[in-house]
Amino acid sequence: MSMVAGWFSALPWMLATGLVAWVVCTLRRNAGLVDIFWSLFLLVATLCFLRQSAVPTPRALLVLALVCIWALRLATHLAMRNWNAPEDHRYQAIRARNQPGFEWKSLYLVFGLQALLAFIVSLPLHAAMASPAPPNLLDLLGALLVVAGILIETVADRQLAAFRDDPASRGQVLDRGLWRYSRHPNYFGEFCVWWGFYLVALATGAWWALFSPLLMSVLLLRVSGVTLLEKDIGERRPAYADYVARTNAFFPGPRRSA
Repeated sequence: MSMVAGWFSALPWMLATGLVAWVVCTLRRNAGLVDIFWSLFLLVATLCFLRQSAVPTPRALLVLALVCIWALRLATHLAMRNWNAPEDHRYQAIRARNQPGFEWKSLYLVFGLQALLAFIVSLPLHAAMASPAPPNLLDLLGALLVVAGILIETVADRQLAAFRDDPASRGQVLDRGLWRYSRHPNYFGEFCVWWGFYLVALATGAWWALFSPLLMSVLLLRVSGVTLLEKDIGERRPAYADYVARTNAFFPGPRRSA
């Protein structure tokens, strides 16, 4: 099987996962639950790539282990946070713009689109798992960056969950812990994860997989991440303007003076 054919073999399974997500979210009347499935799209792709080798390489097993840890941690966290919560305001806006018939339109506007984006993002995973090249220093550096990203995400998510669960935090802005150094440390952790996977792919010579971490960077910074979340947060939290003045948006750094 050629490299391109092997990569595309995962697409039908990812689209099928998107269909399952659409059914679940439609029954729950909450399109925002698709966020739970984002990491599962990538886990499905990784399992598809693993099946293509009779004897998986050490690199393939490393990638599988890292994707499993990342995907199951993130999906579990989002399920616990969002399953019984109201639909996220971002998806409410998409729903309002696409009436009538949003339930059917969402099949391609939300779920099909996320499956396709995840398919593109999966490119370095396939490149790394399909290569017979022996492991080298870049594999180690990439794996360490992925692990660091997962740890940053996990700590940031727990700090945010504790803040939200504290009644004294109502109307306030989280500016402690990792959130003291970045307004979106969880997204920075995700950024590290995908640049780490790219380094593992690069260890095999797959420099052309660069499009994947670049796409994730754009999504995190300009599309569904920082820019979209901060579009109206100042209206909901007046103290956020001071937080913006003092704290880096994405890459961690020391707090600035007012």
